Amino acid sequence: MEFCEKCGNLMIVEKKRKKSFLVCRKCGWKKPLKKEKLVITESAHEPSRGIVIMEKDEGLAELPKTKIMCPKCENMEAYWWMQQTRAADEPPTIFYKCTKCGYSWRSYG
Repeated sequence: MEFCEKCGNLMIVEKKRKKSFLVCRKCGWKKPLKKEKLVITESAHEPSRGIVIMEKDEGLAELPKTKIMCPKCENMEAYWWMQQTRAADEPPTIFYKCTKCGYSWRSYG
């Protein structure tokens, strides 16, 4: 990972014919790559891996409990867990599951 010497932005790899360059997306400054080992990795967001729904009571005993009123049965105890469901700069979503009736709901940080 390298940054542009002119503007400080992250440089990306660009290949032209048999030569490779690091190019700044902002100002266009190019730097030829030396003959060093180059590893390019990509990661893709998988929207299908979004919210986890707990169908069975397996693992519930391992979750922490809190005192909060269930909106369905008004029980005052629920299991809770957190998950990042939105952008990284947003607070995580807190999920609750009633210890009495099993109703699940969420709270947005």
